[in-house]
Amino acid sequence: MNAGETQRTPWIVGVSGASGTPYAAAVLRALLGAGQAVDLIVSRASRLTLLDETGIPFRDAHWQDDLREWLSRGADGKPGTFAVDIDGVRHWSAGDLAAGPSSGSYATKGMLIVPASTACVAGVALGLSKDLLQRAASVTLKERRPLVVAVRESPLNGQTLRHLVTLDDAGASVVPASPAFYSGATHIQDLVDFVAGRVLDAAGVPHALYTRWEGELGGGPGTPRVPRTSRTDND
Repeated sequence: MNAGETQRTPWIVGVSGASGTPYAAAVLRALLGAGQAVDLIVSRASRLTLLDETGIPFRDAHWQDDLREWLSRGADGKPGTFAVDIDGVRHWSAGDLAAGPSSGSYATKGMLIVPASTACVAGVALGLSKDLLQRAASVTLKERRPLVVAVRESPLNGQTLRHLVTLDDAGASVVPASPAFYSGATHIQDLVDFVAGRVLDAAGVPHALYTRWEGELGGGPGTPRVPRTSRTDND
């Protein structure tokens, strides 16, 4: 890097094989819209999920075209819903264990795994590093950088719950992909954006993906807001 140049310090976004690729797309769009640089790792399993959920392949040799097509679609699958600029994205193959994010000396702001499968959660909790996604997560933890894990599974068994507690103890933020309805969602994209927004909240990245709770009841569509002071103690 030449004198006077600003070092590129990206957020790593890892996409595992769990259902929920629209969550990843919403997070990526919001990061790019906020002017953040992104290092993208798409696992082998997630490519199958992406193809199944959207019909879009993700190929290393054509990742820019595939990513642009993916991010342009809404959660309902409609193409051309969003205008996207992917100039801030750098893609690393999931099998490249010599990639930048595999080393702690590679500067990043942290990592978001969205969605995170139970297999991914287990691998990170156990420190397996079987692919670049898991290795990058392990590096993020050892370097004490923010790690946000958006787990997407239901129900959760005891083994996975123990793995999530291990990640929490290690300093990660566990954000279940659990949408809320108080912000007045009227479309599937609203529900997806709520989860994506909570992921970004955990990472400390500003966004405007959902309407925040402000202490008044009645956030649903067509429902008048009721100040909390009007409620009785028995409510």
